[in-house]
Amino acid sequence: MIKNSYLQEVYEQVKKRNPGESEFLQAVEEVLESFEAIIEKKPEYQKAGLIERFVEPERFIQFRVPWVDDNGKVQVNRGFRVQFNSAIGPYKGGLRFHPSVSASVIKFLGFEQILKNSLTGLPMGGGKGGSDFDPKGKSDGEVMRFCQSYMTELYRHVGQFIDVPAGDIGVGAREIGYLFGQLKRIKNEFEGGVLTGKGLSYGGSLARTEATGFGVCYFAQEMLKCMKGDSFEGKTVVISGSGNVAIFACQKATELGAKVVAMSDSNGYVYDADGIDLDAIKDIKLNKRARISEYVSYRPNAKYEAGHGIWGVKCDIAMPCATQNDIDVDDAEKIIANGAMALVEGANMPTTAAAVAKFQEAGLLFAPAKAANAGGVATSGLEMSQNSLRLSWTFEEVDARLKDIMVGIFHNAYDASVECGCEGNLVVGANVAGFLKVADAMMAQGIV
Repeated sequence: MIKNSYLQEVYEQVKKRNPGESEFLQAVEEVLESFEAIIEKKPEYQKAGLIERFVEPERFIQFRVPWVDDNGKVQVNRGFRVQFNSAIGPYKGGLRFHPSVSASVIKFLGFEQILKNSLTGLPMGGGKGGSDFDPKGKSDGEVMRFCQSYMTELYRHVGQFIDVPAGDIGVGAREIGYLFGQLKRIKNEFEGGVLTGKGLSYGGSLARTEATGFGVCYFAQEMLKCMKGDSFEGKTVVISGSGNVAIFACQKATELGAKVVAMSDSNGYVYDADGIDLDAIKDIKLNKRARISEYVSYRPNAKYEAGHGIWGVKCDIAMPCATQNDIDVDDAEKIIANGAMALVEGANMPTTAAAVAKFQEAGLLFAPAKAANAGGVATSGLEMSQNSLRLSWTFEEVDARLKDIMVGIFHNAYDASVECGCEGNLVVGANVAGFLKVADAMMAQGIV
């Protein structure tokens, strides 16, 4: 609950202007609660209306996306792009293609992206986009026609010095390729830095696919070392999801000595007491684009359970890497009761506010998404740098830079938590550390 009267007034205004947008309001409330630690020390922010400007997007774009399916029927989806804050650099944030996408979801993601990008130390503002289009079950031709229609509108609003989209849920290498091809056709120029997550043959970066999952583990490893004198070695891990973030979090956690025993998709989860066979998951999800239930045909001793029961599986470290609000209070109580020591967010806002409070009350290490999963956008920033330099770095170079960035993010968040008088509260620390850089830039640029 927000206690500061100024911040409460700002939040009430946001609620009035954005009725029914629960995801966006949840994100704003959580961030404003963190600002109570600094706002009384910074009266100039209130005088300049800085918080009011911070919570209002600079620009919100909504458009229709008509496309033709394989049966010749015209389909219409909604497209979105929020350009939330450009104080420290061009807007930067992914595109999400999923039926759950709405104005609220896009604004929540864009708002979180401001702080996440700031934490990386790279010159990137906050933005996000997407559509309620579902690529699952669509042919390559249908996905291509949708992406071409989507970019036919989006191209007006993006550019390497304006707004740089990337991939997110439902937008992988295939979709980025179709989007980039249409952009190149329309603009008649090869503007490599305008989209990240590109294929290696046309300007993409090595380690970009692995970056978010690897980064989550680099952050967690530093958190475990500095706050507990511990590591992944010998730990049991449960990971929700089975997309890129989950897959490469599983890979890196295993490399760091952990045993991942469960992963999931939207239908259910698999439990493998001997440790998840990552090659099987990659074949099912990346090659076949199939359901995770097929895993038991690769590993007969494993078990598949339909539904959302994955958080009942005992673990030392829980890593939600699927989607927002994946863990509610009931799930949190199960994780705590099973003796977990840490919760590391790989997806964006996968834990409800009430569940976060439960974890903090129980004394679990809690790594918030805007800090822990910033590896993807950090490596997108590194891809932008390579595009500007007309150079390609090796996998090892990119991975080393990514690790340095994630270690730096942890220490920035931890140090800020100490300065705010709430040592170890990385939610507050990440919000404050990310915000202060943006706030300084906004103050320096006047009322814009």
